[in-house]
Amino acid sequence: MTTPINKLQLKTAEPEKNFAPPVREEVSKLISNIRSVIYIRENKLEYIIASLIAGGHVILADTHGVGKTSLARALAGSLEWHEEKMLINDVEVEQFSRIQCTVDMLPQDILGYNRFMGSTGQLIFNKGPIFAHFILCDEINLLTPKAQGSFLQAMQEQAITIEGRTYDLPDPFFIIATMNLKGVHLFPLPAPQLDRFTIRLSLGYPDSHDEAEIIKMHGKNDAWKNFGPVVSSRELLVWQRLVDSVTIHQDVISYIVACVRQTRYNPEVHTGASPRTGVKLSRLARALSLIRGENFVTIDTVKEIFYPAVSHRVIMKDPSQDTAGLLADVLKSVPVDLLLKKRNSKKL
Repeated sequence: MTTPINKLQLKTAEPEKNFAPPVREEVSKLISNIRSVIYIRENKLEYIIASLIAGGHVILADTHGVGKTSLARALAGSLEWHEEKMLINDVEVEQFSRIQCTVDMLPQDILGYNRFMGSTGQLIFNKGPIFAHFILCDEINLLTPKAQGSFLQAMQEQAITIEGRTYDLPDPFFIIATMNLKGVHLFPLPAPQLDRFTIRLSLGYPDSHDEAEIIKMHGKNDAWKNFGPVVSSRELLVWQRLVDSVTIHQDVISYIVACVRQTRYNPEVHTGASPRTGVKLSRLARALSLIRGENFVTIDTVKEIFYPAVSHRVIMKDPSQDTAGLLADVLKSVPVDLLLKKRNSKKL
């Protein structure tokens, strides 16, 4: 049996006032399940899950062998999917897909292509690996600019266009891309594509104790023996809808705007953060607050995620210069008490 995936089939009732704590309980199960098979710091896993339910994507700038593939598989495998085949626009959708990028890949290797059937005289669409709920795009900066462009429409519009026909992509649709920091045959990602990633993270190396535990766990063939889904995929779609119900006060929005705009005034910056940055940052803050059991966004939450959400959106005049210092200075230069003074002065 086949069935299309349709968000409209979900319940559309207004959320209750205490909608966030139950989400936190379910997300805690999801986090525990993922961390049972891979090493990752809990706060970074929260950022990734928040990006997922915020409708965004994640780029991991990391070295080999730190668990990027396992992370993507564990996240996809923690969701309980429908037993029947999943279809959208008559194209079967996979749960998880891995795209191993190479310099000779073409857009059709990612999106798919039409082929002519001589026996019937019809064009048959051969889907590409982009038709999946969870996609690991490994070593994305090995792709040429032409191939990198395959992801732009998919990441922005959740759809692709092939020879004049547009195909919708499924819900949820989530890309985890990895990027090499050093190597040969690397093509830098253009600013518009980087801007479409909600956050940029590095998993980093574990400490000696955790590394010993990783060896114990994955030094045997049955490391994933007891691993299985713990959350329904439909529940994930409900969380995505609840993000809009998380309150974000005007003062918090003003703080986000002030921080984003401040990135454009430094003489060492070639291109500051775009207006899209504020949109992504605010939605990520809402999603992170939701999975932590809160129905409102605080400025502390914005500060916490400011670097992973903004670092890849700022272009320095010196490409070798890291943005960490700049963004730290931005947070220092936009004091919260000024916003509070402005609000209090309006009341007088």
